[in-house]
Amino acid sequence: MKKLFIAQAVFVTLLFTASPVFAQSADVAKVQSFIQSIIQVLLTVVGSLSVVFFIFGGFRYITSTGNPESMDGAKKTILYSAIGLAIALGAFVLSNIVSQLATAAFGK
Repeated sequence: MKKLFIAQAVFVTLLFTASPVFAQSADVAKVQSFIQSIIQVLLTVVGSLSVVFFIFGGFRYITSTGNPESMDGAKKTILYSAIGLAIALGAFVLSNIVSQLATAAFGK
């Protein structure tokens, strides 16, 4: 019990005697361009994967030969790739809106 009290007292003393750290001012334009470039790369990757899954789903749909389970799986593949692409495009649009708002608020 005594050791715990001493450890807590040392910790509180260190908190009060710690020197303050000041953050450097960030260049908003650099941060904005960095985030935009990351989003563009991710959108390119997601778009490419979406096209691949569209093609794969279409191929499965054509080669299903009337098998209902295979057709249903192909339809789900096409649907999920479209949903993924829509989410990625929505994130891109949202990031552009936030970028424009940040530029208006902080300037360049």
